[in-house]
Amino acid sequence: MKRARRFQWWQSHPQIRRRRDPLHRDRGQSGAEYAAVFGVVSMIVLAIVGLSLPEKEATGLKSAVCRVLHPLSGDEACATGDFADGGDGGEGGGGGGEGGDPFVPNGDPFEPTRCLLSQEQTKTTVVVQIFFIKISSSETVKLQQWSDGTVTLERITETGGGVTASISAGIRGLEDWGGSAKLSGTYLAGSGSGGQWLFSGNKTGDAQKDLELNLEDAKQFTEYLKAQDECNSRPAGPRSSELGMICGYHAGKKKPDLPPEKAPDVDITKTSIEASGNANFGGKFKGSGKGGKGGKGGKDSGDGPKDLGKISGELANGTMTEDVVVMRAHTGPNAGKITFVYTFTVKGAGGAGGVAIGERMQQVAVTYDAATYDQEEADGKPHRPEKLMITTSEEAGGGGGVKVEGGANAGPVTIDVGGGGGSTQSQIHTETAELILDNDADSVLVEDWLRGNGDQPAKNPLPSPTDAAKVPGPDASPLERLLHEKGKLSRLDYNANTDWWNASLGIGFGISAGQFTLGFKLFGIDITHEEKTQTITGNPTYATGPKNGGARPWVEWKNCSKIKPIPT
Repeated sequence: MKRARRFQWWQSHPQIRRRRDPLHRDRGQSGAEYAAVFGVVSMIVLAIVGLSLPEKEATGLKSAVCRVLHPLSGDEACATGDFADGGDGGEGGGGGGEGGDPFVPNGDPFEPTRCLLSQEQTKTTVVVQIFFIKISSSETVKLQQWSDGTVTLERITETGGGVTASISAGIRGLEDWGGSAKLSGTYLAGSGSGGQWLFSGNKTGDAQKDLELNLEDAKQFTEYLKAQDECNSRPAGPRSSELGMICGYHAGKKKPDLPPEKAPDVDITKTSIEASGNANFGGKFKGSGKGGKGGKGGKDSGDGPKDLGKISGELANGTMTEDVVVMRAHTGPNAGKITFVYTFTVKGAGGAGGVAIGERMQQVAVTYDAATYDQEEADGKPHRPEKLMITTSEEAGGGGGVKVEGGANAGPVTIDVGGGGGSTQSQIHTETAELILDNDADSVLVEDWLRGNGDQPAKNPLPSPTDAAKVPGPDASPLERLLHEKGKLSRLDYNANTDWWNASLGIGFGISAGQFTLGFKLFGIDITHEEKTQTITGNPTYATGPKNGGARPWVEWKNCSKIKPIPT
């Protein structure tokens, strides 16, 4: 029972621990837990550069990052090297099917039907802060190419509100030069809405040609949406309705000949907790005061040198977020389903201009029949999930850019203006395990794992698909054995390029106490724009069913590699 009492991050979410109110949040978080969060983020700032160093030099730093990612679950995984295992893994990882055949024929029930070949994502986020209240709004647009020749276009808008607080301190010995570090914590709750369009109307019999034609339709439809937005944003005035009709008519001409299929109507609710830290280095500006140091009033007159402002650049940053998304589908193939998605992300950058970047993500998605789930909630009965998906990803890379901040002081009031931009190139390794729960025994097993029941509850880090392909050891949990026996396991690698810019303005009030500064923003606004493109690299693989000896060899994922992404 000792293991069941360990910290498990998704069990801390109310959707797992509370049954009566799926969106109810814990209000009894202890100060010790918050202190632990800030401690983890401060370690991130120190350890992030290890994510891009050569293996020999980075061993110690990678171990530190490992402990950051699961600080309360012991050092066993770090000592065994499981954290860094993103390679081929699996027993007989390069082997194939029976008789020495390096591949298995299509139709293997363990082969996923399709994969993501390429994705272009544009995201703009605006955050407004008034005192301790934070309000955020973001719009995300994704254009995705799939290996079955289809293309999807997705646009989602999210809004949220919550609270935030921060503390900053000068770096010992560098205070007069502007060296400082800051830790902050944020809680946000919000909702999202939007649409997804499926482009699959072109069916020539050649999947590669279908992808090209469907992508052209998607781009044309994107232009239609932009034109329609311009029509909808026209100011009111004389003849506005007539002009709006004319505008809509011309916008409609931009629609592709084969209209897309509108994605299902889905309600989206999101809650998020974020902890972050950064280190800055720059210079301060000082004035001598009326009478120079000490002035007429002597040593304590307050007329000595005063801080007038500063300019600084960011040297390192780290962020840890926990997101819970609840999606309830009303139409489409998933109509009547409710899915809870729990995501834990740690990311950071180190070096002037973000020379080294790294990110690790763990995600659990569990799907229920919505009507049954609601009735079980009302009756206080255990739930029966129908599907489980576990996804992990690691991203590492580097690039150039700069993020600077300048400020001026007027007594306790500060005015800060910041901004920057840059571009990074990175590699992303993604692993997915999909498990269809088609009987009560499997469903109960997964639900108990999620709820933390029994001696082997869900814990951090998640069981990885790579490990699930190996022969389970004697201490393997029931879920790990189930993933090995029935899970669809796949692995993909992507090259990614990210361009970003940021601008911010803040008016604050601060009180210094020795080395530390406590304060809050009277008003602040922060705008971030990010464009990210990721494209699949070679050798997508999946794990076949168990072979002789129990291992699941990794083989070519033909449903993924049969066509190539189209550069855009």
